[in-house]
Order: sequence, then C-alpha cells, then structure tokens
Amino acid sequence: MPPNTTASSGQQPGKSGRKKGRKARLIVFVLVLAVIGGIVYGGYWSVSTVRASFPQTEGSLKLEGLSGQVEVRRDDYGIPQVYADSDEDLFMAQGYVQAQDRFYEMDVRRHLTSGRMSEMFGKGQVDNDAFLRTLGWSRVAEEEYETKLSDETKKYLQAYAKGVNAYLKGKDGADISLEYAALGLTNDYEPAEWTPVDSVAWLKAMAWDLRGNMQDEIDRALMTSRLGPQQIADLYPDYPYDRNTAIVQEGSYDEFSETRTGTGSADGSTGTGTGTGTETGTGTETGTGTGTGTGVGTETGTGTGVGGSSDALQTQLTGLYSVLEDIPEAVGVNGNGIGSNSWVVGGAHTITGKPLLANDPHLTASLPSVWYQMGLHCREISDKCRYDVSGYTFAGMPGVVIGHNQDIAWGFTNSGVDVTDLYLEKLTGEGYEYDGKVVPFETREETIKVAGGSSKKIVVRTTNNGPLLSDRNDELVEVGRKATVETAAPDRGDGYGIALRWTALDPGTSMDAVFALNRAADWTQFREAAALFDVPSQNLVYADTDGNIGYQLPGKIPTRAEGDGSVPAPGWDPAYRWTDYIAQDELPFEYNPERGYIVTANQAVVDEEAYPHTLTADWGYGTRSQRIADLIESKIKGGGKVSTEDMRLMQLDNSSEIARLLVPKLLAVDVDDKDVRETQKLLEGWDYTQDADSAAAAYFNAVWRNILELAFGDKMPKELRVKGQCLYVEPTGTGPADEGQKVRECGERDADQAQPDGGDRWFEVVRRILDDEDNDWWSAPATRTAEAANTRDELFERALTDARWELTAKLGKDVDTWTWGRLHRLFLKNQTLGTEGPGILRRMLNRGPWELGGGEATVNATGWNAAGGYGVVWVPSMRMVVNLDDLDKSRWINLTGASGHAYSAHYTDQTDKWADGELLPWSFTKDAVEKSTSDTLVLEP
Repeated sequence: MPPNTTASSGQQPGKSGRKKGRKARLIVFVLVLAVIGGIVYGGYWSVSTVRASFPQTEGSLKLEGLSGQVEVRRDDYGIPQVYADSDEDLFMAQGYVQAQDRFYEMDVRRHLTSGRMSEMFGKGQVDNDAFLRTLGWSRVAEEEYETKLSDETKKYLQAYAKGVNAYLKGKDGADISLEYAALGLTNDYEPAEWTPVDSVAWLKAMAWDLRGNMQDEIDRALMTSRLGPQQIADLYPDYPYDRNTAIVQEGSYDEFSETRTGTGSADGSTGTGTGTGTETGTGTETGTGTGTGTGVGTETGTGTGVGGSSDALQTQLTGLYSVLEDIPEAVGVNGNGIGSNSWVVGGAHTITGKPLLANDPHLTASLPSVWYQMGLHCREISDKCRYDVSGYTFAGMPGVVIGHNQDIAWGFTNSGVDVTDLYLEKLTGEGYEYDGKVVPFETREETIKVAGGSSKKIVVRTTNNGPLLSDRNDELVEVGRKATVETAAPDRGDGYGIALRWTALDPGTSMDAVFALNRAADWTQFREAAALFDVPSQNLVYADTDGNIGYQLPGKIPTRAEGDGSVPAPGWDPAYRWTDYIAQDELPFEYNPERGYIVTANQAVVDEEAYPHTLTADWGYGTRSQRIADLIESKIKGGGKVSTEDMRLMQLDNSSEIARLLVPKLLAVDVDDKDVRETQKLLEGWDYTQDADSAAAAYFNAVWRNILELAFGDKMPKELRVKGQCLYVEPTGTGPADEGQKVRECGERDADQAQPDGGDRWFEVVRRILDDEDNDWWSAPATRTAEAANTRDELFERALTDARWELTAKLGKDVDTWTWGRLHRLFLKNQTLGTEGPGILRRMLNRGPWELGGGEATVNATGWNAAGGYGVVWVPSMRMVVNLDDLDKSRWINLTGASGHAYSAHYTDQTDKWADGELLPWSFTKDAVEKSTSDTLVLEP
C-alpha cells in the first residue's frame, strides 16, 4: 500500500489532529520545492497557490442569507455534521460546506451534465459536448425544476445554491482549487454562480451510468456479424431462478390489494402484520404485461428487417458505441459485472434484536470519491426544521442519498430494469418514417463554446422515440445512406439513424424523492417517497427502529406492446412503441418476510413467471446475492446471531464461485509440462478465497481469463474485442472470397468494456456447457506454439499453460512470490487533469496503487475485466452498516476522503482503511458528534 501523502488542510489542527497537521505542512513544503523550480503550463506555483483553497474549518465567519447561527462540526477525517434551526439554513450550509471541500468536482459535474466541458477543457471535448447536448440532460432538468418539483424542493435547491455562491463570492479560481490554478495558466475560465438546475441535472448523469441494459442491447446486435441466433442465446442464458433466488420471494408483488396493519414489533421479529400504518395497493394481476415468452437473445437477427446481417444496423451501432465510450462516466462504468450489494437482517436474527442494514454500491473508482459523507441536523425537529439525517451525499446536490435518519435507514443497489430502448429510424428528407407516413423532426440549434477556440453550432434532431444519437457521428449518416439492408426493411431513402428512448429524458420528481426519503419516519412514508423516485430505478432496502425491514422497487418502468427491449427495435413500426409505465402499486415490494432478511445484489427482482410485467431481459445472474444469502443462512442455521462485525466481514467476502465450479475440473487435467504442473498444484487445497496475498487466486484468475479468451473472446466480432487485439479471421459480408482466406481484424473496444468481461453472466455461460466436453465453444485453433483444442480438457490445458507463462512474464519465475494483489491493483485518478494533464500534474493529483483482494462477481466486488487485464476497474465505492438499535454504533467508510483538494490531510485519508476492509465510527446523536468533533466552524448570519 502507498504511504500516506497528505498536507495541511489549512485549518488549525484539532485536539487529535496536530501531528497530522505538522506532517502535512512538511509535505506541502517538499511539494513546493519540487514544483517551484519548474514550469507547469508556463507558470510558477508557490506555497500560497497549493494552500490557497484549503477550507476554513474553525472559528466563525458571516454568511449572508442565513437566518440563524449554524454550526459545522468536523471529526478527525474532516467529515462534517451541520446543525441549524431551519431547513433553509441547513441546506444553505450544506451547499457552502460541500463547495469548501469539493467545488471543482461540482463544477466539472455541472459542465458534464450540461454539455459544456469544452468551456473548461477546450476543443478536445466538443464531440462529447455535442452528444450530451443531444441527450439534453440540462434542458430536461430545467423543465423538471420549472414544472415538476414541489415548491418546497425548489426552496431547498435555492438555499443550497445560495450557500455555494456565498462560498464563491470574491474568490478567483486559484482560491477555489489547485486545478483552477492549472487551468488558469492555459485559459481564462472562471467559475460561474451555481443554480438550482445544476443540482437537478446531476441526477440525470447518475441515471445515465445506471441506465440498465443498453450496452447488452448494442452488444447482442453487434454479435450478429460473427455469431448465429443460437450462439448468441448461449451467451445470454436465462436467469437461474432454481439456484439464485430473486429478491422478492414471499409474494408481496401479487398481493396488491392486501392491507397490512399492526403496531410494530419491539423485538424486531418478522411475522406478518408487524409495522405501523397501512400498506395498501390496488393493482391486480390482470395487467397486459409485455412478456412474450421468448428466450433472451433468441430474437436477434429476426423479424424486423433491421437485425441479423443488416450492415446498416452493424455500422450504426459500432459508430454509436465509439461515441458512447468517449463520454465521461459520472459515477461508473455500465458493464455486466458491475452492481452493488445491500441487505438487511431483521432483529430476530441479530445480536441487538433490531435490524442491521448494509450497503456498498459498486462504481468506477474516482478521486475524489463520488460520495461525500455528511450529517444534516435540525437542533429541534419542528415544522420549521424537519431533518435529522446522516449518510452519503453527492457534492452538488442537497440532501442525503443513502444513509439513515432518526427513525429509518435505507440502502440502494442498481435494479437493472430496462428503461432504455434503441430504435432504428428510417430517415427521409426533413423527417422520418412512422406508420407509413413521413413525420417532420423536432429540431433545435445548440452553440458549444470552446475555451481557446471558436464556438461550434450543432442541430439536434428528435423523433417520436427520442433524440437521434447517430447525428453525432458524420460517418454514421453517410453509412446509413449507402448500407445494404434486408429486403423486409423500408426503402433506404436518405438512410437510417438511431434514436434513444429513455425514461430520464422525461421530467420527473426524483429530487422530491430525496427530501421525502430523508424525513420518512416509517414504512408507509418510505414507500411514498419511493413512488417519487422516477429515475434511476434502484432497489431500495429498508429498516426502522421499530424492528421492521422491507424492500421496494421504484421508478418509471415502461411497458411495450411488442419486443422485450433486448435488441434495437424498428422505429417505423407503431407496435414497438412504449405503451405506458407499470403502475406504482404494481411494482414489487416485500415487507417483514418470514425468512427474516432481504438481499439485493443486482439479481432478478422477481420470478418472471410469477409477475405480469417484463422488467428486463438482462438481470445480473445472482452470484453475489446468493453468496450473501448463504452466509446469512449459515449463521442462522448454526444458531448464531448476526452482529455489526458479521455484516462487515460479509462485505469483505472474497470467495470465487467460478473457482469453486472450475478448480476440480482443472485439477483433473493431465498436464505434461512440469512448470505448468507446478502452478496447477497451487490450486490443490485452495479454499477459493481471493485474498491479496494469494498465489492460487492469481493463477486461477489468469487461467479463467485465458479460458474465456480461447473459448469465447477469439470468436467475438472486432467491435467487442480489446483495442489492438488482432486476429486472422474468416471475412464477413457478401463479397467474393477465396476458400480458406483470412483477414487481419483488430479489436475496437476499450479494455474495461470489452467482452468477455468475466462477470457472472459468463459464470452461467460456462456452467451450462461445462459437462458437455465436446461442445463447439471448447474449440480453439492451433497456433505456432499450441495444438488446436477440440474438447473442454484440451482447451483447459491450453489455458493452464498460457496462464503459467503469462504470469511468469508479469510476476517472475518464482511462483512463491506470486500474489493476486500484484496483478489486481487500484489506481485513484483525478477524473480530469489527473488523466489528461501533464505528467507532473497527474503525479500531484493521483494516488496509488493499492494491492487488493476480491474480484469479479465477488461480494467484495473489486471488479476487473477479463478481456482487458487484471487491474481494478470498479470498487465498493463506500461501505456502511447501520445499527437500528443504537445508531451511534453504526459504521461507515468512503473510498477516498472528504476533501477534493490535493494535499489536504483529508484527500485520501480513508483509503488505506477502506482497502483493509475497516469501517469508521459513525456518530449521529448530538452527544456522540460532540465527542468526535475535532474542528468547529460557526456560520453567522
């Protein structure tokens, strides 16, 4: 692990922070000596430049617009707890404090969501801005703010913006952050005032990264250039309901008319009828769900005239992907293996007799972390001041996203429900074909301002299915004019385009939901808040201090007359339009199930045969969720009670389910090479745990990677393979070719998005053919150093051998020195200048590496993409365990630290503990917060 590299936070050290402050000041001095003698972007940096932006965290200052005094108490990790006497003061102070620590991050986010990155970073961002302007997040957010959100929510957003702007007042860029000092040496950019719409738009970016199966939809269509319908179906197997249970198991989703009342359970037991209030729902099971009974992937290339061998669809989707992969990720990559864990155990099974709730969302690693820990406390709860809540916030948005208040706790995982559809549009003249007629586009002109360059104007065209994404790539328009299509498709006219239908492009009420959730006091109010959460659709897990536990699926989820959203649909056919949204009272939920716990980890929400609506064709496959459930069941059946420490250890579980499946088969392979036999023996007696210091885990994961490449990866089309990975393959297309002729074809996809990625979809693919030793997927052609493989064991021997020599090259000949952590490393990078800036600036802003345990589809989900390598590409972005018996005994951790200022003492001061699986104390009550306070800042009106 890297040494701590910290610097003074600019405040007087608190009673427990003086040594940390002295060390930090020394490091700032060394940093300045290193930088001051050189030129960075042609300018000199001094001590004052590095420290100018560090926040004041002690003493007092006046804040114009406050109605009363506000206290900001920070602990040893710089985590703030804010105390106020009115809601407006509370959220104004939240805006001020978040801007102190994270304004540069906030500013980048709002430029991302509004398609204005070029204003900060120049012409290299113009194409990204054009795509984001086409999506129109900022326009939707503005409409949402003006027409959908409650007056109360608007008042909070205005107060938050006022706090941010109070921080900005009188400051230039260098006073705000080190990054602005660097930008100021190349352009004249100055931060603008914050607006309420800037906060609302961030929810659109979050929804984009958690949008569901759009990537699978693209991939399935791209596969048709190399694979047939049955082969694609093999690679998208049905969800294994018989082995990995769905979230909702005890029938709440088919009892919509049931009324449940009760008085609550003092001991946290889980019998039916517990809880407060009335749980109602008037839906029925007679709805016209859109499920057609077709298997996932089996419709590929059939029926619409636009799938299968359509060159138009192939080239349009390839071009679309090339645009998508360049869009900056707001909170995480959108891959098959990515997800989150959240589970709750009822009091009947806990040491305390009250529920315990755990959550760890899996997102792309970023510096600073996407999360900002914070407490928002009214000194007295009243009509004037209604919040007493603590948890994880987004810098740039008021309220708490995940956490607890004085009565309830909640966690999120991505549901994966299908809320996006791609439509192939037949373009003609100034319009597009729909239902046999030409309909004119809706158009608007956008101007993109460019730092250091000329502005660029674009025209956005929109169909009745949504914005025309293909307009953002000139090659796509030309290809659409010339491409060969199937005879069943409409006449080409001026070509084909691709439009996006997505629930987040309609104004909604998710911002209302955040505040309603923050003040909910029971299950009924929690469900009312969830009903406002339009996008992104998340699995919501619930627990309260009365001992109740629950689950709710919220969100706007479309119904379709035809198709299941698994492949692009023909936009000209009215039958494929969205017909409606699933009614809120028909969305699945569960309350106090008899088993006494609820687990969500991106598995199927419900058994598709027992639910009248299609939610998605692309669930996660339930490997993590089933492992968590098994760990809980093991504790319960062993007569034990679950503790906070047990929940923490479950979050750190490193067990590999694919290793448990494959290792017995791999050990049975007869290997001739003595060096390969040496590494094969590493797997003998291995407990399948992927600890950072495990040689067996390193070798197995290398074998797994090579199995995937030999069996599947080399059969993928170039659009799904890693950039630069070149193969000689049989040509595709309709042109003449000599018998046996092969062409050189190179991969086109970024390493962290290529296939096969090794997620638990691939676990299921391999499981289903594992005992079919002669299955065609087990074939691999001969190379200069290896004979052709025609059976499973022949391919496994190739993989065992290739893995041995791959790791010898990476880790050395001495197997005793091999560790999984040496391969599986985490680098934390500043998401703008830390990736695109000059080397010296990147070294100043970035941190790492850390050698990690865990892995793909493991509860401790330090994800890696098997097609691209072993490096960590997503992580548990935070971890928390809430103790509903004593909230002050809850625990939490963040990936990085509270501060976004490089060389602040709190830049990455939680990362070592996060990597070691530790959790920090989480003070909530006033007495506990006072005891943990290191610095206090008083904000005066």
